[in-house]
Amino acid sequence: MRSRGDGIAAKDFFESGEGGITYDDFILLPGHIDFDVQDVSLETHLTRSIRIKSPVVSSPMDTVTESDMAIAMALLGGIGIIHYNNTVEEQVRQVRRTKRFENGFITDPLCLGPDNAIADIDRIKEEHGFSGIPITEDGELGSKLVGLVTARDIDFEPNRKKKLRDVMTTDVVTAPDGVTLEKANEILRKSKKGKLPIVDKQGRLVSLICRTDLLTNKDYPEASKSKDKQLLVGAAISTREDAKERLAALAEAGVDVVVIDSSQGDSVYQVNMIKHVKKAHPEVEVIAGNVVTPRQCEQLIKAGCDALRVGMGPGSICITQETMAVGRAQATAVYYCAKYARRNKVPIVADGGVRSIGHITKALAIGASTVMMGNMLAGTSEAPGDYFYENGVRVKKYRGMASIEAMDAGGAKRYFSEDDRIKVAQGVAGTVVDKGSLQNYLPYLMMGLKHAFQDLGCRDLKTLHRVLYSGRLRFEARTQSAQAEGGVRSLVSYTPPPEGRK
Repeated sequence: MRSRGDGIAAKDFFESGEGGITYDDFILLPGHIDFDVQDVSLETHLTRSIRIKSPVVSSPMDTVTESDMAIAMALLGGIGIIHYNNTVEEQVRQVRRTKRFENGFITDPLCLGPDNAIADIDRIKEEHGFSGIPITEDGELGSKLVGLVTARDIDFEPNRKKKLRDVMTTDVVTAPDGVTLEKANEILRKSKKGKLPIVDKQGRLVSLICRTDLLTNKDYPEASKSKDKQLLVGAAISTREDAKERLAALAEAGVDVVVIDSSQGDSVYQVNMIKHVKKAHPEVEVIAGNVVTPRQCEQLIKAGCDALRVGMGPGSICITQETMAVGRAQATAVYYCAKYARRNKVPIVADGGVRSIGHITKALAIGASTVMMGNMLAGTSEAPGDYFYENGVRVKKYRGMASIEAMDAGGAKRYFSEDDRIKVAQGVAGTVVDKGSLQNYLPYLMMGLKHAFQDLGCRDLKTLHRVLYSGRLRFEARTQSAQAEGGVRSLVSYTPPPEGRK
């Protein structure tokens, strides 16, 4: 038997009855390293049947996940869950755009019309960082291509109110719809052009390829793909009766998994929705929740769910625990739910309370198979919304789906309060700092996670869970002083790492 100098097992730590435990309340003790960090595999089960290479899921929030986020998450080995604070048609469009994505092609390029001004391109350059814009008859994708404007066309033009029809290039090299990336690259190389519009037989713009994208384009061997080689994507639905129509449309669009999005998942409404999904659309996997106790898990597992989403109130913009006095400390919830669900081989998605690589590590170390993130991803360029400046800091809006603002836009479906005359907020709206592109940010997080696995002496998640339940993974409580000691201190100023920017 080990001494307390080597820490204590998870069972003794979490089941001591001393109260709810958060991720900050404990630390994991190191293991023995006999492998290189590159040997670590982060592959995991999202659901019973779906496996992904990186254990990360983007939250179905309207300031976190639409198609840009879902595409980037899937390319980098995770998966995105598209929110439902929109019409059925819009959510379906987001799912289809993700499923149809082909690496290297910009499937929804920004377009302008001939009557737009150079000033409009200046605005696009300021917001998005590029100035090469295809010009279509009505300024929309799917309209006939009539020209192209690049920086060389407008750089030295003093009159920024000048119409684009007067400066655009009309002799545009194009490629037909269906062209392969290899062939498109060859056309760009031979033409020495910077952009290659892809058009259909009627000359309508379908997509766009940029030389700069091809030069920096990487293969994505870790990409999350279905059997038909399309990117994996999920979508949220409610438990309301009209969600069945939304579900049918999403299934037809090829959605791989649905998240039944409820703040309190132990309800007859959710049980009935799980049964409906499994009967009407058996090809679609179901993530049920949210839950925080084994009893809640039991109800949803019996109904037939393929994974469970754990967390009630730990999110950075969620005030459910404070407002309703209902919920549970997140680490305690993940531990107990994962331990119970493991008996039925149902994976756990730890949702909420994650602010760092260390928190991701801890969630996985206490039984989760994946971690769902909102706050950490909301500041990336792939998240919905535009950047703006607040007190000199470049930020994006981030709001809880139970904030008054989000509920007014439709988020109340998650809280059984859509028809309430008086809405009670269980979340807030705020801002998060710019974290750049997910293409750089998520690999940084995953490399940090691999280093954490190496420090624990675990090559993969299966090993981590094995040492967790065998008692070989050791835990130690952290006092407030210990937490302070483990953080930055005694500096006049410092630059925080990308994961911890505030």
